[in-house]
Amino acid sequence: MEKLRDLLKETWHFYKKTLILVIKGSTLYYTWCFFLLAIIITGFLFYLKQHEIGLIATNMNDQVSWGLYIANFTYLVGVAAAAVLLVIPSYVYHFKPIKEIVVLGELFAASAIVMAILFVMVDLGRLDRFWHMIPFIGSMNFPQSLLAWDVLALNGYLFLNLLIPIYLLIKFYYHKEPNWKWILPFILASIPMAVAIHTVTAFLYNGLPARPFWNASILAPRFLASAFCSGPAIIIIIFQIIRKVSVHHIEIEDKALFKIGELIAYAMFLNLFLLSAELFKEYYSQTVHIASFRYLFEGLHGHNQLVPWIWAAMSMNVIAFIIFLIPITRKRLSTLNLGCILVIIGVWIEKGPGFVIPGFVPDPLGEIYEYIPNSLELMVSFGIWALGLLIFTLLMKVAIPIMSGEFSYGKYEKEKPIFLKRSGILGGNRVSLICL
Repeated sequence: MEKLRDLLKETWHFYKKTLILVIKGSTLYYTWCFFLLAIIITGFLFYLKQHEIGLIATNMNDQVSWGLYIANFTYLVGVAAAAVLLVIPSYVYHFKPIKEIVVLGELFAASAIVMAILFVMVDLGRLDRFWHMIPFIGSMNFPQSLLAWDVLALNGYLFLNLLIPIYLLIKFYYHKEPNWKWILPFILASIPMAVAIHTVTAFLYNGLPARPFWNASILAPRFLASAFCSGPAIIIIIFQIIRKVSVHHIEIEDKALFKIGELIAYAMFLNLFLLSAELFKEYYSQTVHIASFRYLFEGLHGHNQLVPWIWAAMSMNVIAFIIFLIPITRKRLSTLNLGCILVIIGVWIEKGPGFVIPGFVPDPLGEIYEYIPNSLELMVSFGIWALGLLIFTLLMKVAIPIMSGEFSYGKYEKEKPIFLKRSGILGGNRVSLICL
């Protein structure tokens, strides 16, 4: 009990100090935060209209009942799952360059999961329906409902990606060695959980036999392959921005970015291969189920709204794969960044509107409705993305100074704690991150 009280006391002290830390910053920091807040407030005001009258305020209807919200949800679940590409090299294989930034990657995954959950919530139409998904309060229809499995998987993964980095950051703040016997099981559990969140998301789609476009057993590996492309690509871009604008010295080596780029190349090959296998099955067999694929890639009965989008996405993905495959272009930051941008946009189109909408076209009655999100959907979506970026910004405002050793207990207290005096841990000015 005494150890638990000490831990709670240390944690509370840590949070009080971090609250002071996040309200102090440069002009650029304040400008960025207020810019995001403005978008969040605007998105919330648009959402109030939807909350008042329901999803009729959007451009979704009976024919296309999932739109931009679920497209973003599907994409962001993959982005969050991609943190496993940092966890495995760091905690399992002890690759030092990635080991230095794995905590940032886990916090990024937590931010992505928050956004994914919010997109599901706004897709409910009204918030008063949300209580049905709360365990032990609502009726989740568990275990029959795949949505119930998704709720548990997403919240479990969010819990792990907050628990692990926050625990480590608290230990680094106090210059104490983490208890690896206690935290390692959570770290190892986060690996299959990352796979599980996107697998369950895929099952939400391919468990619908009335939608042949989604009803394919290959869907789960396709989701995972695309996730391991888009998520790491965003991480590469974000880490370079952090390295450039951060006032604290944070060690993000080019070697770590290049290794992540190499992993993207492998994942992109699998993504393109699995998509090609799916296209071969549909076009070679020429069954009636090919209608959705024709709508997406060729157009159907004069309806071709998504055709230029999907071919642009395929071109981006192929070009990005070539960039990441060739060592010369992969190990040059200019071409590496170009490849990342192409992957981010290409996979979002392929996995978002290029995947969700064709599943409804044509509907079981043969009707075709070409869905385009309206301004309300766009602004609500922008608001959620801005909220995710704000959460990630605040997390980085705390994590980076701790990791660089510039924000610690010894530097902010007049008297050093007894355990630090005895252990002599305060000799250095930088905290070593992960030393398994």
